[in-house]
Amino acid sequence: MDESVGDPWRITGPMPARLRVLSPEQRAAYERDGFLALPGLVDAEWLARLRAVTAEFVEQSRALTASTLLFDLEPDHSAAAPRLRRLTSPVDLHPTFWEFASTSVITDVVDDLIGPDVTFHHSKLNFKAPRGGEEVRWHQDIQFWPHTNYGPLTVGVFLDDVEPGMGNVGFVPGSHLGELFDQYDGDDWVGCIAERDLARVAVERAVYPIGPAGTITVHNCRTVHGSAPNDSTRERKLLLQTYAPADAFAYTDIVRASPHGHVLVRGRPARWARHDPRPCQVGPSRPRTIFEVQQRER
Repeated sequence: MDESVGDPWRITGPMPARLRVLSPEQRAAYERDGFLALPGLVDAEWLARLRAVTAEFVEQSRALTASTLLFDLEPDHSAAAPRLRRLTSPVDLHPTFWEFASTSVITDVVDDLIGPDVTFHHSKLNFKAPRGGEEVRWHQDIQFWPHTNYGPLTVGVFLDDVEPGMGNVGFVPGSHLGELFDQYDGDDWVGCIAERDLARVAVERAVYPIGPAGTITVHNCRTVHGSAPNDSTRERKLLLQTYAPADAFAYTDIVRASPHGHVLVRGRPARWARHDPRPCQVGPSRPRTIFEVQQRER
């Protein structure tokens, strides 16, 4: 067997000879905590481009009266006051999103953590409307899109300045090292951790990163995280991109099939799949957003 397969338990790749963006301390913090926040990393030019394209899709949503496969709307969405929850797979909808996901500085961060061989998995653009914006209950990501190992991670990009009280995402430090939770309620997939199980998670220790637009967060696929409603008067938009080590292969996927799925963005294709010995729960194959499943929407 190829020795490059290495340790099946690891969430980072081999230490590169030279880190592109992160310090050794930041890389070690990600390994320890299961998440990382980097204030103001994305520059003003990229932010302007991403905001402009996002505004185009918000404008398109004014014509909608119900959610579609691409637009997930809040119940009180209207043409006069658009209130989106999610734009699904933006990399498939506009080349700017794919250019950002595949060539920008965030791929350097991903390379520092899980490189040198990295594939793109999926993207989404989440919205938290002012004075509302739905709660996202505590959950882990990997059950939504299980892989052969637990290397996959998600990079979140703040498209707005984020202060406390804006429905910030909270990450529970070290939770990626703990158990993988059942996110079913009986036979129903609910995409969140049951209240009875949360007693085993130190959610009171959750860290809620804030920062200027362009700040990024990175979290491992096992890290417990969630967010409250947005109590502020400003919208919070969060662009999310998920990547995987090239040796992590998806078993199944509830994310809408994407032509960019499993596209190599760094390095070389894997010749061996790396299998973590720990089991991974498999969510249903029906493509529904986390908002729909957690709110029990049919």
